[in-house]
Amino acid sequence: MNPNFELHTHTVNKIFYLGKRDFVDHLDHVDPVDGVLLIEPEYLKDRKVFATLTCAFRYGREDLDVLGLSFRKDLYVSTVQVFPPTQEKKTPLSRLQERLLKKLGQHAYPFHFTIPQNLPCSVTLQPGAEDTGKACGVDYELRAFCAKTVEEKIHQRNSVQLVIRKVQYAPEKPGPQPMVETSRSFLMSDRSLHLEVSLDKELYYHGEPISVNVHVTNNSTKSVKRVKISVRQYADICLFSTAQYKCPVAQVEADDQVSPSSTSCQVYTLTPMLGTNREKRGLALDGKLKHEDTNLASSTIVKEGTNKETMGILVSYRVKVKLVVSRGGDVAVELPFVLMHPKPLDQPSSQPQTGRTHTHTHTHIYTYIYIYTFNSIQFNSIQFYL
Repeated sequence: MNPNFELHTHTVNKIFYLGKRDFVDHLDHVDPVDGVLLIEPEYLKDRKVFATLTCAFRYGREDLDVLGLSFRKDLYVSTVQVFPPTQEKKTPLSRLQERLLKKLGQHAYPFHFTIPQNLPCSVTLQPGAEDTGKACGVDYELRAFCAKTVEEKIHQRNSVQLVIRKVQYAPEKPGPQPMVETSRSFLMSDRSLHLEVSLDKELYYHGEPISVNVHVTNNSTKSVKRVKISVRQYADICLFSTAQYKCPVAQVEADDQVSPSSTSCQVYTLTPMLGTNREKRGLALDGKLKHEDTNLASSTIVKEGTNKETMGILVSYRVKVKLVVSRGGDVAVELPFVLMHPKPLDQPSSQPQTGRTHTHTHTHIYTYIYIYTFNSIQFNSIQFYL
């Protein structure tokens, strides 16, 4: 263990050990949430230790929670008893847990949660300048607490909590190249205005420029005065009923005119980024961990047959191209695309390991320590190698 890491029995009573805080939804399965809880037996007395994983959707400001009403809906809650260990069938230990148990000793106990596939990814709705408290959105919280029974009221001094994230990465095989076309006929004109729009690909990574190919064939008697291109984020809020919110995250307007009986072929480039949209309240962002920056929310990939009512917030993106035509009659089309992060090359496996030979590769461990001293809470993150 890191030589700078010391445990003081009179201040530290519960410590979470996790290998990561981002758990990936692979569509056919979700990375299990497994780790180890280090406990001081002297602190417990006759109490038990439980761990709870909660997925919640907060749809109102925290300071508005009054009169017993909470603008929060728990989408999923799972509780397991960590200590003393139960006689229930145990999940095989992962390599991470085996190494931690060996290193931490007899007072370390494993825990394991399986995240259902029909739960949403972590999403935060960007708060306004005057908003306080927790931001709206979907979050996951891992909590450990001491109590005689699981129904007992939990006191803050007897519990520790840690925010984790459920994330999706870009699929290995992107879809076909997006393309759409439309024709518009006008009164007193026997020929039409034809618009064809395409993207160079369907999948884009965060921060990557998007090239929009716009081809206009104007056989009408009207002139195209301007071309407006925008990238729009759509957030479907799936709670008691479905509501959709849209927000432009990148825009370009060009005075490219197309006269009657002429054609135009142009390529416009836009880059949707959070840096140029930080003042937009309600914009969907990837779930944020404390003290870390984030980015625009990634597109949500929904497995076929999934009940969308449990998905919290569904995020999608479209490119809109609008031709401003003289004397009215504008022409517009939209193209959907996918905006995500690429899958990291060093994604470790969290699946249970059986019948294998141990190697000497290092595992990067994040240690989250809550220290209670005279009713004050300190938080530290210590990294070491096993």
